[in-house]
Amino acid sequence: MPSNITSITLEHDCYPASLRQIFDPPPVLYVRGNLKVLTTDCFAVVGTRAYTDYGKRCAHDMASVLARAGFTIVSGLALGIDSFAHLAALENKTPTIAVLACGLADERLYPPQNIKLAKRIIESGGALISEHEPDTRAQIFTFPARNRIISGMSKGVLVVEGDIKSGTMITAKSALDQGRDVFAVPGSIYSKKSAGTNYLIQKGAKLVMKPEDILEDYGIYLATQQKIVGDSPQETAILKLLEEKPLVMDEIIRQSGLDTSIAQSTLMIMELNKKVRNLGNGKFVIYS
Repeated sequence: MPSNITSITLEHDCYPASLRQIFDPPPVLYVRGNLKVLTTDCFAVVGTRAYTDYGKRCAHDMASVLARAGFTIVSGLALGIDSFAHLAALENKTPTIAVLACGLADERLYPPQNIKLAKRIIESGGALISEHEPDTRAQIFTFPARNRIISGMSKGVLVVEGDIKSGTMITAKSALDQGRDVFAVPGSIYSKKSAGTNYLIQKGAKLVMKPEDILEDYGIYLATQQKIVGDSPQETAILKLLEEKPLVMDEIIRQSGLDTSIAQSTLMIMELNKKVRNLGNGKFVIYS
């Protein structure tokens, strides 16, 4: 076994206590990174790979606040919502745990697009974990089994976006079977991506409109974040527009009436000062 991978059994002090309590806990966990992080209070944030801008924003904002509240964010390192949850934790300088459906050897890490993210997680005091020996390849049947670990080691599970038939819903079902708290972000009744979360809410999952809806269930109350204000008329104009909804650069320029170069330079400064955030594809939102 590679020297950077540690194996721990059910009896080990760092084996997650809540995972030990489920019906079928892995007899062995393989770990890359910080063993101690497995003993912290964990909360899972999961969702679809085929995300929307709405889902991306929700995953980032929810995971950010949960991380700042002291939870270690757990997810599956998949593309999409899982990645945004891990990244939110890293941005807030808190450790995060990725549960993999493959072995932890470098050449087996999956998906390959997230190898850099996996290494950032380790370097930032988090961990990669798996029940599979280091040289195991990810296969169709290893993903549903992986999902029971994500929910099993977590106090609760937040489902951001997901179809009715998806791995995300398998995680939610595992959480319910294990007696974990299940939370879901509502979405459009016309969006397939929100069909799973809306169904969970219909069946009794707690509807989450803001991260505080989760924290209050655990008696956690954070200080209210100070309102972001502009340091110039240009910044104020842009913030007023973004209060309504995320906008792409062209829309900001058109609606604000600002010169293109001034709008671009103002947004660059605002991004550096964490007043706005680029969601990708040139779409901006007020930082949270």
